[in-house]
Amino acid sequence: MNLKELAHFLVKAKCNAYAGDGKEIPSQRPGFKELEFKEGPWEYRDSYVGYFMAPGQEYVRYNGQIVWAMAYTGGMVEEYREDKNLAKQTFQFLKQALQKIEVSRPFRGPNSLSLGDWEYRDKSEGDITDFKGVEHIFYKGKEVFKQNYIGGVVLSK
Repeated sequence: MNLKELAHFLVKAKCNAYAGDGKEIPSQRPGFKELEFKEGPWEYRDSYVGYFMAPGQEYVRYNGQIVWAMAYTGGMVEEYREDKNLAKQTFQFLKQALQKIEVSRPFRGPNSLSLGDWEYRDKSEGDITDFKGVEHIFYKGKEVFKQNYIGGVVLSK
């Protein structure tokens, strides 16, 4: 498996799944929402549960073998966990930020993005093989969303 190919595939897959309003597929786990993107020998799946707080996992298969995985957890900060309208707007902005994913950091969105009253910030360390990070969304200067993530390459026997 080529890491550059993996990075390019991740960017395409993520932009066509959650960030691109991809279609849900039948879930392998009851209660979870799942999105999938396939191209050639590559397969990407994003599986998450919840709404205001929505932990999940993404993984990539290459020729049927899992080669990369990422777990994430977080969501609306406690003060806003019952505000459906703000959550909907926040998730729409999150999708805009996630569309700006970079091949050099194919985990979440860009380091920062500001659009009107909205601001997205992501800080990560590591690379595609082993990374962790945290993303935040601010609305009118107040933090409304926070999510942690961790992941990397899967090495099998």
